Amino acid sequence: MSVTKPVLWNRNFVQCCVSYFLMNFAYYMLMPTLPVYLVEELGVGTSEAGMVLSAYTIGLLCVRPFSGYLVDCFSRKSLYLFAFTVFAGLFVGYWFALAVGALIVVRLVQGGFMGLTSVAGNTITIDVIPSQRRGEGMGFYGLTINLAMSFAPLVAVGLYDRQGFGWIILVALIAAWLGVGSVALIRYPKREKVVRPAFSLDRFILVKALPAALAYLLVAIPYGMLLSFVVLYGREIGVSDSGYFFIFMAIGVGTARLVSGRLVDHGQIHRVSIVSLVSLTLSFGVFASVHTTFAFFACALLIGIGFGVSVPAFQCLFVNVAPHQMRGTATSTYLSSFDCGMGIGMLSAGFIATHANLAMAYAVGAACCLLSLAVYLRWVRDSYERNKLVD
Repeated sequence: MSVTKPVLWNRNFVQCCVSYFLMNFAYYMLMPTLPVYLVEELGVGTSEAGMVLSAYTIGLLCVRPFSGYLVDCFSRKSLYLFAFTVFAGLFVGYWFALAVGALIVVRLVQGGFMGLTSVAGNTITIDVIPSQRRGEGMGFYGLTINLAMSFAPLVAVGLYDRQGFGWIILVALIAAWLGVGSVALIRYPKREKVVRPAFSLDRFILVKALPAALAYLLVAIPYGMLLSFVVLYGREIGVSDSGYFFIFMAIGVGTARLVSGRLVDHGQIHRVSIVSLVSLTLSFGVFASVHTTFAFFACALLIGIGFGVSVPAFQCLFVNVAPHQMRGTATSTYLSSFDCGMGIGMLSAGFIATHANLAMAYAVGAACCLLSLAVYLRWVRDSYERNKLVD
């Protein structure tokens, strides 16, 4: 007797994917172009550029733990719509912030609202995905952010060379407001307030997922280095059209997502995670040491595959150990660990580049992936098996 799979691509799931793509497309328009704008047009040093970029992550980390609690206790769609609207409006600030201090303030505040936006959006998506297809659904949902991470920088680099930084802000602003409209189309029922203990650590952090959070933080460090400085790195080693790095990475991500989510749903979560970490360690090692155009773009493809495989597996490591009423906290912990790693990567890449070069920074990134693998094998696997829940 055949069992019919529950529908995944319903109206709500499609709108969740569209809104998440647009939010991240707007955000990642700035990632490769803002440091170039700071260094080449405003005359800012690479270490200060790293500070401006990482201010976004600081804002995220200040809000993320509390946003998980808010999402679990109040109307998830209302929070999502409010935070997304403020996030979109703050792009106007980049037109007027012409000094490092002003840019830090704008990015700090916008990062905070993106923290609330992403936690609410991820949690709503988890709720509308059938539990039997969670790995597959989160794989496709995660593909939207990876596609945004890949295509937005490519569009931004081409636009920057032709029209300048102001047009990048305009396109990002339009994309963000379209995302607000997509959120408004999601049909999501209002939830009653949940009574929770007055004082408990799990109001803000999913304690059972801390081993996975450490492993995910470590693998996010080279990702932060990559998104912030890969265009400058390409120029440093003599690669022309380095913005195409993101197209190759998108191809890798898309290819990996076709199979990784389903493997997770079929009980291969540990195998998928371990293979991805090994692949990322090797890819970043080659990326740091072999300075040819072929190696540059081949590594983009392999790094895309590595992250495309790892994201749905890691998200399930968090969500599957959390009861339904704590999915916001689980999502917050998952995203916070990645944001923290990205912030460390942005800051450390700028610092290392100032004292050595970006090749050295990516070598450190490869070491972080190897350390993440060690943490996974030593703690994450056993912790997950002890604490996982069955829907």
